Amino acid sequence: MTDDGRTEDRGTEDRAGNVERRGGAGRGPERGAPRWMRVLAGAAALFGLLTLVSGGKVIFGPEEARIAAGAYMPFVVWFNFLAGFAYLLAAWAMWRGRPWSCALSAGIAAATLVVYAIFGFKAMTGTPFEMRTVGAMALRSGFWLAAAYALCKWHGRARAGNP
Repeated sequence: MTDDGRTEDRGTEDRAGNVERRGGAGRGPERGAPRWMRVLAGAAALFGLLTLVSGGKVIFGPEEARIAAGAYMPFVVWFNFLAGFAYLLAAWAMWRGRPWSCALSAGIAAATLVVYAIFGFKAMTGTPFEMRTVGAMALRSGFWLAAAYALCKWHGRARAGNP
């Protein structure tokens, strides 16, 4: 029961964790994010926070942080730092079950792959680099490609009425 004495309908949950909530005050049913999407959102948020911290230390931190980073490419660090904000926005969109989380995740994946390709080109043409950057960019690319695939597939099915 709510504070004003009305009975509150929190909706129903199916076996996949999808919650169909009933809106109040003239709003229609609203779809909540399924559990798997909220787990993905948590991972994306953690990834975003870690990305902001690690990139921020290299960009804004003391000289020791830049020395510890080794032979990094500044454009990669700046891209990853700024992408950390997009990761957090995508995490919020996933948590709320927003359909545009699909497009944002796909955009993050595409931009990451472009930067990864430029990084690879520069590394092959002699620019010093850290091997851990290769692994980090592969992890970022894989995470966002998988997230975009899962989100776009789910939102596409939800739009068709078959989540």
